[in-house]
Amino acid sequence: MSPSVPPLFWLGAWALWRREILRFVRQRSRLTGAFLQPLVFWLLLGGGFNASFRPAGASGNLSYVSYFFPGTVLLVLLFTAIFATISTVEDRKSGFLQGVLVAPLPRWMITLGQTAGGATLALLQGVIMLSLAPLAGVPLSPMGFAAAVAILAVLATALTSMGLVIAWRMDSTQGFHAIMNLLLLPSWFLSGAFFPEAGAPLPIRVLMHLNPLTYGMAALRRALYWSEPHLLPPLPGWPLALSVTVAFAATSFAAAVWSSERRPA
Repeated sequence: MSPSVPPLFWLGAWALWRREILRFVRQRSRLTGAFLQPLVFWLLLGGGFNASFRPAGASGNLSYVSYFFPGTVLLVLLFTAIFATISTVEDRKSGFLQGVLVAPLPRWMITLGQTAGGATLALLQGVIMLSLAPLAGVPLSPMGFAAAVAILAVLATALTSMGLVIAWRMDSTQGFHAIMNLLLLPSWFLSGAFFPEAGAPLPIRVLMHLNPLTYGMAALRRALYWSEPHLLPPLPGWPLALSVTVAFAATSFAAAVWSSERRPA
């Protein structure tokens, strides 16, 4: 524990984290929406494209079901982040958030508790999805699994923080969903989760290079294919993918803190 931060502050962040976990346990519909919906996408889209589509630039042994699996894991994180951070809008409408904001806690600690709660839920569901890797034909090794979990933790933090940036500025759940669908879903499509960069038109390739999720997706793919990297299509290397992903998470969290500090109590 840092000596410069009073224990009360850490206790406040822990209480917000615990509240997110308990609320998730009591609202089973969030599990259905955040986990089963991406799973259905993987089964339907992966199965539908498997016989007719091969990822450009990848080994001939990589089926579309296998290629789409890491993208589905990322989609689980994204949906969980949406469901977790929308609670900030609901807490404002119920008056709970106003009570938290007048407590003797710095805004960055409040944001930390919210981010930790949402990221924990996203990570747990992402790990559950990883357990299905053998069914997708993904050669997941012990080292690859450990690396994938670490990358998922960073990505969960980034996506939850991005959700909080929007949630702190929204007063309605309808507006929140509209903005999240406008920003996060296109980012997922342009991350290489649904189709590879190779063979895409030049404007799409430029957007994919500018998208920070592209590098998180690349790091996740490299982790999942740790033992057989030759099966993968061309991807950003480990140093670039990891550095951009960590910077993305740090920048997103800083933006979430900034948004919370600009919001009046």
